[in-house]
Amino acid sequence: MKRLLLHICCAPCACYPIRLLKDEGFEITGLFFNPNIHPYQEYLKRMETVRQLEDKEKIKAIYLDRYNLEEWFRMVAFREIKPIRCYLCYQTRLETAASVAKKGKFDFFTSTLLFSKFQYHDKLKEIGEFAGRKFNIPFLYKDFREGWKKGIEISKELNLYRQQYCGCIYSEKERFCKKLKESKLV
Repeated sequence: MKRLLLHICCAPCACYPIRLLKDEGFEITGLFFNPNIHPYQEYLKRMETVRQLEDKEKIKAIYLDRYNLEEWFRMVAFREIKPIRCYLCYQTRLETAASVAKKGKFDFFTSTLLFSKFQYHDKLKEIGEFAGRKFNIPFLYKDFREGWKKGIEISKELNLYRQQYCGCIYSEKERFCKKLKESKLV
């Protein structure tokens, strides 16, 4: 059985990939490392939801409980173009996942970021493959978006907390500003 480290951005995004990868014969260990999540209460809620998923799906997980918000802000501040902020965030999380996978002697690593239809998928693949080469650990590319609806169903069946934004303060702002703009149109 091949050992896979699965970077988990949040529990709902992990539901479909975990089941698919188990069906493909992988032994999965999750990795929760998400220094981008804001505010801190949201970070804690998402980490606790991953713990619930770990128990419900019978997987193991590693928690790099490093809430380095200041470091994350230094990295993304003044990046006016949204994709660039996201790319830097992907790089931080995927390189950390690759490093942990290498140290843990996993056969592969991947990320649940590949599940979300709201992420820059091609760039995730590129950054994941680069991180794999950098740490000499294969990046397992899978387009998990095909299971988008199924993943939502599973997360609801498991009664998991389902957040309404990606996680960073910028995505939280976009969520509320979009609603504000929509309400002014009416």
